[in-house]
Amino acid sequence: MPNPEDNFPTQYKYSWSKNSELPLDDFLTKFKPSMVQNDGTKPWIWVRQGEPSKEDQNVDEAIIEAAELLNEITEKVENIKNDASIPVRSNKKTGAKSKKELREEVQTQATQQLKAIAIKHGYVSGKWLIFAPADKVDAAWRSIASSLISGPLSSTAAYLAKVATSPAQESPNYQHIICIYMPDVYDKESITEVMRVLLRHHGATLSGVKSNLYTSIGIDSKHASGIQSTTWKNTALMEDSKIKELKDEFFAELGSKSEATAKPQSSVADKADPEDKLSNMTKRKLKLKKKSNDDPFASNEEDSEEKSPKPKQKMAKANKATLKRDADDESPKQAKKATTSKPKFKTALSDDDSDSEAERRTTLAAKKRKSVRTVKETSKDDNDDNEDNDNERPKKRRAIKK
Repeated sequence: MPNPEDNFPTQYKYSWSKNSELPLDDFLTKFKPSMVQNDGTKPWIWVRQGEPSKEDQNVDEAIIEAAELLNEITEKVENIKNDASIPVRSNKKTGAKSKKELREEVQTQATQQLKAIAIKHGYVSGKWLIFAPADKVDAAWRSIASSLISGPLSSTAAYLAKVATSPAQESPNYQHIICIYMPDVYDKESITEVMRVLLRHHGATLSGVKSNLYTSIGIDSKHASGIQSTTWKNTALMEDSKIKELKDEFFAELGSKSEATAKPQSSVADKADPEDKLSNMTKRKLKLKKKSNDDPFASNEEDSEEKSPKPKQKMAKANKATLKRDADDESPKQAKKATTSKPKFKTALSDDDSDSEAERRTTLAAKKRKSVRTVKETSKDDNDDNEDNDNERPKKRRAIKK
């Protein structure tokens, strides 16, 4: 029986065809391979373009015959590996072949025999293999699925595609496999045509073409027979230089499209309101100024503050002028009070206390003169001392009155 994983499921939530009620774009948005987790019932997401141009024939007979051949080849390879008489390295003098050379001869012959079985029975369908990492699989799958239905792939022999869903448990560096089905993997021309589209229009990293017959009999890269798991390698269909050229063209076109998308956005910005542009320029300048300023606490208004006097500086100058006027006004008053107060002391004090009273008067007069000088000197101090001068002034006045 053919492998059920190669058959499109008709009654399956995660499959799409042209008969589906949901549009393709909605289907691809709803069921993303990175978001659908395989719990054993949904290993694949499918998209079908139509019927293959060639239907497989005599599938069961082909599988039976190919499976028997595979068992024989596996046994031969094991015998070569375990035969001690076969040297590990070849000997040109004796003509003895190495174990590796003998195994490769058997494996190459088996590949040709399997091809003959497939063609004889008519079981020749297969698929292109592409591997995509988890962070890119959604975009890659959408691109290929859309292309298959209404893009470049729709004009090729490709008719069906599927992508692996995410594993039930997280797996580091997990690779999703994408398969693009072909009706005949031995039709080199049609296979190469699809290869060209996948490289030029999708920039795909291809892993070769695999026959569905190989899948049905269990041949993979780890099979004990060592048979090559793909019926076509990339370089057997196209030279490396051509492969690189097609992929480079895809990425160059992708880059030009990105630039073209960015240009309309810039033109819209150029047509913006001049006032808005000026405001935006001012904001950008302020941001640049903040970035260039090493001091995280610096103000953005430094330039304006340097150009115009600060309010505190204005207040300091005003306070300085006031202090000077007060000092000038106080000097004659203090001298007058000192003169008029002398008779009071003379009449109020006795003769015995005259000497001590004279000393106190002298001391008081010296203090008054010193206070006047202090007021005048303080008025000439720096701006940073203005607040202290304001607090000291009442105290000095009280000292003078005393």
